[in-house]
Amino acid sequence: MPEQKDLELLINGHTPILQIETHEEQRALDLLVRIATRNVIPLFKWSVTEGLRRVDIDLGVQRHNAEPKDVLGHIKASEIDGIYVMLDFDPYIQDPVNERYIKEIAMQYEGTRNKLVFISHEIDVPSGLAKRVARFELRLPNTDALEQLIRAEAAKWQKESGNRVTTDARTLQRLVKNLSGLTFSDARRLVRNAIVDDDAITDDDLPEVMRAKYELLNRDDMLSFEFDTAMFSEVGGMRRLKHWLQQREQLFQRLIKGPAIDTPRGVLLLGVQGCGKSLAAKAIAGVWKVPLLRFDFGAIYDKYIGESEKNLRQTLKTAEVMAPCVMWIDEIEKGIAGGNDDGTSKRILGSLLTWLAEHRANVFIVATANNIDELPPELIRKGRLDEIFFVDLPKQDVRQQIFAIHLDKRAVYRPEIDLDQLAIAADGFSGAEIEQVVVSAVYSGYGSGAPLTTESLLEEINMTRPLAVVMDAQIQKLRQWAESRTVPVD
Repeated sequence: MPEQKDLELLINGHTPILQIETHEEQRALDLLVRIATRNVIPLFKWSVTEGLRRVDIDLGVQRHNAEPKDVLGHIKASEIDGIYVMLDFDPYIQDPVNERYIKEIAMQYEGTRNKLVFISHEIDVPSGLAKRVARFELRLPNTDALEQLIRAEAAKWQKESGNRVTTDARTLQRLVKNLSGLTFSDARRLVRNAIVDDDAITDDDLPEVMRAKYELLNRDDMLSFEFDTAMFSEVGGMRRLKHWLQQREQLFQRLIKGPAIDTPRGVLLLGVQGCGKSLAAKAIAGVWKVPLLRFDFGAIYDKYIGESEKNLRQTLKTAEVMAPCVMWIDEIEKGIAGGNDDGTSKRILGSLLTWLAEHRANVFIVATANNIDELPPELIRKGRLDEIFFVDLPKQDVRQQIFAIHLDKRAVYRPEIDLDQLAIAADGFSGAEIEQVVVSAVYSGYGSGAPLTTESLLEEINMTRPLAVVMDAQIQKLRQWAESRTVPVD
């Protein structure tokens, strides 16, 4: 096992302290037991609940060494060379007395060869000890290991329940892909949950697996999992965008492979407010059947130096582990301008641009923006994202489609509605404004008990002052900028 070999090299190396940050405590202990047995090294384990005990052979628990200071003093004075595993020691490591004990154990390492191994989900090593500490990370299971794990869980369930687990090759491979980035224990639990429901692994299990995976990985408020994605049938117009995405779907799903074929990176949707940019982001994820993660860019900023950059790295790492996925960055211009005056926003932008250019994870970015004045030129340069699409106010045929979509969604009998007349009357309306016209007319109809008619919809149109009138100057400026720099969605 390469993982065991790498850990063994560190155990036999000259660094006196080893740090293992993991949620898989037992797996780390099992590796250390195998290494200690192979090298004939005594292995001890300490926890605050049990105290110190020998692991490789059973000599009972040394309860008098339960307190952190007592066990460190015992290790310092011990004449038995061994590996001393300290479980969840992180609350005690910052204590000045404990820190000094650890430092003295490390300084006498060449004389006693006592190796300290700290295992916890998170360990903040004091700066005075940092140079004496080596870090080791447990490897995440690769695709072969995940497939073996799934088959093992299926065999185990069949033995327990007497029922054979059914699936097909395509679903199995998709499940393997969806489990990537998880630990062995987390992946095993999700596989078990998928199996026990109906003795099968089906397409219906995959969304639940991804939701559970997201809950395991995302421990902050910067990414949200959008459960309700749309279909492109719910999006009026956008013919060019739909065609562009259709051409790249198999490439994104990596169903087509080749050394000269690049995986699609993402798009920037620039345009007028309320014209369907957010709905398009949801539709891309829905059509491609992948999770949609919404990135709240403004939430990454922190008052402490360096924390904002750390928040961005954690967010991007979570997105990579959730791959394949669509990451939607709504109103990206506000997030980029959201830093304070110490240069944070510039550093954040630099980190994001580097990631956009260099990342290899199957994460498709959909960034939306309304204000061109706040968009940095570095972001809109080709190479960061694949294309910039301009989303303008819908034309007459698209307005007709949007009316039909929203009437159908509300179960309105359309043959008696003159869609062409409505589309002409709603000239200059955005998609959101058309939806609101339908909603208001439906409410009015319920209130009066009258059926929805073309006339009642026209009445709502006439009472609405669209954005095209209120913000005419800004929209014209946006169109002029986009004319030679972007691709129209229609």
